[in-house]
Amino acid sequence: MGAQGAPGAPDGADDPGAAVDDYRPSARRLAHEAYRRARARRAALIAAGSTLATAVALVLLVVGSPGWPAVRRSFLSAEYARQALPEVLRGLRINLELMAVCGVLILFFGLLLAVLRTLSGPVFLPVRLLATAYVDFFLGLPMIICLLVMITGVPALRLTGVTSDPLWLGGAALVMTYAAYVSEVFRAGIESVHPSQRAAARSLGLSNAQAMRYVVLPQAVRRVVPPLLNNLVSLQKDTGLVSIGGVIDAVYAAKIINGRSFNSTPYLVAALVFVVLTIPLTRFTGWLTTRMNRKQQHGGAV
Repeated sequence: MGAQGAPGAPDGADDPGAAVDDYRPSARRLAHEAYRRARARRAALIAAGSTLATAVALVLLVVGSPGWPAVRRSFLSAEYARQALPEVLRGLRINLELMAVCGVLILFFGLLLAVLRTLSGPVFLPVRLLATAYVDFFLGLPMIICLLVMITGVPALRLTGVTSDPLWLGGAALVMTYAAYVSEVFRAGIESVHPSQRAAARSLGLSNAQAMRYVVLPQAVRRVVPPLLNNLVSLQKDTGLVSIGGVIDAVYAAKIINGRSFNSTPYLVAALVFVVLTIPLTRFTGWLTTRMNRKQQHGGAV
C-alpha cells in the first residue's frame, strides 16, 4: 500500500524524484560556475602557450648552436636508426629478463634484511649489526664499482662451481646493491605501523613472528608500494650497466653498431627504447601514489 501525502501539501512534496526534477540552480550559482569554466579555459590557454613557447625556445637554442650540424649527423641519422632498432630490441630482451629475475630476488632479500634489522631482543644484536653493516656498505658503494668487482674480480678468484658469466655476475651485483635500497624502504614501512598494532596482536595470543607475518607486514608492504615501484624503474635503467662486462643487451648492441659505423645514432635509439618502457611504469606509480593518498585522506585503509 502506497503512502498518502499530507493534506494540503504542495505537489511533489511526497515524491523525492519530483523535487530533484524541479531543482533550478540560482543565478548566483550559474554565474559562479561560468566563472570557474572561464578560469579553467584561461589556465589551459596559458599552460599551452607557455609550454609551446618553452619548446620553441629550446629547439631554437639547440638548432642554432654552432655544433648542431655535427650533432645531427652523429645522433640523428634515420638510416642508422633503422639499422640499429632490430639489434637494440633483440638486446632489450636481456634487459627485461634481467629486470624480472633481479626484481623478484631484490624484493625477497630486501624484505629479509628489513625484518632482520627490526628484530628486537639482545640475542639478535649480531644479526642486526650484520644487516646494518651490509646496508650501510652497499648504500655507499657506487653501482659501477660493484659491477666491476663482481664481473672482473670474482672470475679471477677461480672458485670451483662459481660462474664467470658476466650476465649472472652483473645480475648478482644489481641484486646486492638494490637489496640494500629496498630494505630501507621496507624498514620505513615496518616502522610506520603503530606499535599498538603489534601489541594488540600479542594480546590476542600471536607470537612475535605471527604478529609480524599477519599484522605488521601486510600494512607495511601496502604503504611502500609506490617507492618500490620507483626502485623498479631505476632497476630497469640500471640493467644496461651489465654491458660493461660484455653482455650483449640493448646498450651493448648499440655500442657494436656504433663501433662499425662511427655513428652514435644507435645510442639514441637505445635511450629512446628505455624511455618508452619507463614512462608507463612511472605514470602508473604516480597514479597509484595519488590514489593511496586520496584514500588515506578520506580515512580508508592504506
